[in-house]
Amino acid sequence: MITSTTNSNSGRPVVVTIVGAGMMGSALVFPARENGHTVRLVGTPLDRGIIDACRKTGRHPKFTRDFPAGVEYYQIDELEKAMSGADMLICGVSSFGVDWFAEYMLPRIPEGLPILSVTKGLIEDGNGGLISYPEYWKRRAAPRKPRLNAVGGPCTSYELVAQDQTVVTFCGDDLETLRWMRQVMQRPYYHIAVSTDVMGVETAVALKNAYAYGVCITIGANERIHGIDSAPHYNSQAGAFGQSMIEMQKLMRLIVGNDNELAVGIGDLYVTVFGGRNRLLGKLLGRGLDLEAAFRELAGITLEGNVIVERIVKALRAWHAQGRIDLGDYPLIAHLGEVLLDKKPANIPWEAFVAEKR
Repeated sequence: MITSTTNSNSGRPVVVTIVGAGMMGSALVFPARENGHTVRLVGTPLDRGIIDACRKTGRHPKFTRDFPAGVEYYQIDELEKAMSGADMLICGVSSFGVDWFAEYMLPRIPEGLPILSVTKGLIEDGNGGLISYPEYWKRRAAPRKPRLNAVGGPCTSYELVAQDQTVVTFCGDDLETLRWMRQVMQRPYYHIAVSTDVMGVETAVALKNAYAYGVCITIGANERIHGIDSAPHYNSQAGAFGQSMIEMQKLMRLIVGNDNELAVGIGDLYVTVFGGRNRLLGKLLGRGLDLEAAFRELAGITLEGNVIVERIVKALRAWHAQGRIDLGDYPLIAHLGEVLLDKKPANIPWEAFVAEKR
């Protein structure tokens, strides 16, 4: 059994093991290593080429800046060595790796080791509801009790690597653990709030992936009308962004019971519209491509927004059928469901945004 040496004294360097060599997990190498900590980057079974490249060049293949000196790189079959003596583990898998992390990683992680997940999304709870990934993992790990936490907020990996001023939120059940992780990771450019409202933070940042499509469809629609190289048109983007805020607030109240962490999701929506991968699909759909053609255009790009749209829309449709909600109160995400689930053409329902409620 691998043992944990979790250190509550932020004054000395600790060992941070990051599992998942995608862009966000790898970006967190920078603040952790810059703070003097031992950092071990472990690739999943899909990351072997990335780890090989990091070992050869000292740089992630998709970054333009070298990793700080002294970072250690491990393949997944070297996991036990990479986790030996670890004080903190960062889960850097995408939403497509959630079940792999549950099945492969959770049984191998010491029960007392703090975990920080970068994975954004919601998942069905089996009873018609939605839960966060940390909650899903806790249920999968029972009766063991992993110390699961998560990070959310407006942060693109390449801008974190470039040391742009970034504000995020670490969320979890234990405030002292969150404060300790903040001390381990914070930098003059990486500012960390803490929250014990895990479902609030996780719902907010999951919703932004869905609504980014809605805003970006308007960008593509204007490119279709005026030309791809035309000047940006902001009225339609702002209209869709404002409707996204309205619906995100309603959904937060519906799913979480409050909208206290709404700002985390709104900020994340803003940065995703301007720099996220979901922007690419939204633009293609807005230009008039059907879903299959857009997917072919984006072959090889991971799009987590599709997963969250599907799960939220399926839940909303079920709740509408049960009489719990009126789907007409959520016209933008209802339309995104038509586009991504029913494969209808993208055509933002503008008049539904201003329809009078009687």
